Amino acid sequence: MTTGAAFITIERFWQIQDAGDYTALVELFADDAELVDPIYGTFIGGDAIAAFMAKMNTEVTKVGGSFRLVELAGDESTAWAQWIMTTADGERSGVGVYRVRGDKITYYRDYINP
Repeated sequence: MTTGAAFITIERFWQIQDAGDYTALVELFADDAELVDPIYGTFIGGDAIAAFMAKMNTEVTKVGGSFRLVELAGDESTAWAQWIMTTADGERSGVGVYRVRGDKITYYRDYINP
């Protein structure tokens, strides 16, 4: 199924991310959310996630990076997104897995293909 609260929230996530300011994503996370990044580690809670998103603004800009959504699917409480990151060094693909309660992300984990 490709409708429901999680799908709508994560669709909004990608619209914000496409604008290029990762700190604007913080509003989509629940206060007790957990974010797991395969490169930078695990971040729990709004302050930690906000600091991580500020770091993403710097790091993605540094490598001339951008993300492109390939496919998004979800229902009321879960969603996944297949994406491609493009940098000056080439492309890398991966998948994000999301859990949503109401309209807030409670869990987000990225997986990167080798």
